[in-house]
Amino acid sequence: MNILQLIGRNSELFFTDIKSHESELSRIVSESKFLVIGGAGSIGQAVTKEIFKRNPQKLHVVDISENNMVELVRDIRSSYGYINGDFQTFALDIGSIEYDAFIEADGKYDYVLNLSALKHVRSEKDPFTLMRMIDVNVFNTDKTIQQSIDKNVKKYFCVSTDKAANPVNMMGASKRIMEMFLMRKSKHISISTARFANVAFSDGSLLHGFNQRIQKQQPIVAPNDIKRYFVIPKESGELCLMSCIFGENRDIFFPKLSESLHLITFADIAVKYLKNLGYEPYLCNSEEEARILIETLPEKGMWPCLFTSSDTTGEKSFEEFYTENEVLDMDTFENLGVIKNQFSVEEDKLEMFAGSIKEMKTKRQWSKKEIVDLFFKMIPDFGHKETGKYLDAKM
Repeated sequence: MNILQLIGRNSELFFTDIKSHESELSRIVSESKFLVIGGAGSIGQAVTKEIFKRNPQKLHVVDISENNMVELVRDIRSSYGYINGDFQTFALDIGSIEYDAFIEADGKYDYVLNLSALKHVRSEKDPFTLMRMIDVNVFNTDKTIQQSIDKNVKKYFCVSTDKAANPVNMMGASKRIMEMFLMRKSKHISISTARFANVAFSDGSLLHGFNQRIQKQQPIVAPNDIKRYFVIPKESGELCLMSCIFGENRDIFFPKLSESLHLITFADIAVKYLKNLGYEPYLCNSEEEARILIETLPEKGMWPCLFTSSDTTGEKSFEEFYTENEVLDMDTFENLGVIKNQFSVEEDKLEMFAGSIKEMKTKRQWSKKEIVDLFFKMIPDFGHKETGKYLDAKM
């Protein structure tokens, strides 16, 4: 299945930039040692493959998912074979003592890339998963940067999200707060990051869910009023590697908007997806109707679909990669824009945030409202609105 065609494109976004920088990119990678954290997720796997195929001296990959790590190795061996460098994977939780011991035992890297994240808006529905999101997106990141500083790592890269620009959900806001913590550490180590669009068919995404629904003979459900920019997994890996290698301290890379990169609704992609498989979408009026018709329609060349407007907490009707207050460099690269940040830290805010979260954990008791209120103190113009409805309550 051609993912590019499904998202309305026929060429890769960063082809020109990669081609014009390939010689330097390959030279730097082949002379360097890399640690990829969260390397078995969709973006992590894409980044790992981009590094591996350029023959690094060392490439260590850490991820909490043992199964995904196995698939990553199989994928790499099947596509690229072997390198002379030290390639190893470690099934570790970066918040654990075992991970800390792993870093103490080695930790000699030129580049550390952190792709670990809780990325789903649906993860903010309860206070406990929300607290884990803060741990993973903010405090584990802060910890791994400090470890990189202690081990004299040359460069730290961390993936952010387009949802950190004028955030309306807790996931985007947690990444915006993460960027604040990155800024503080940027005094001691060179840090770059990236904000980018949805990665088409990444693990757990709605588009990945289309594959699951087809395999399980279930209806396709998608919002018809939410538009998103999409990149393919390979492009996400290229964007992260370009930011990591060529980004200056505090730079945030993002894909430039162009005729190639345009907004498209999930419903539009669902229609293209089904037609690609030889099915005509059949629009249903309810979940119940869709569940009933899945028993009979596919054999007639049709697939039941439910396209609805979105009314769940945390959904943003459009996407943006930067705010009007951020300084942009739109000239250095053909299809990559760069947000240029000056050093600016509100130390009191960061200490207040860390102290408040620590206090909640010490009491082993907190509410979602307490965390939301804390986020508003960190981001006064936070656009969060609670609707009382979450994606887990929908098909």
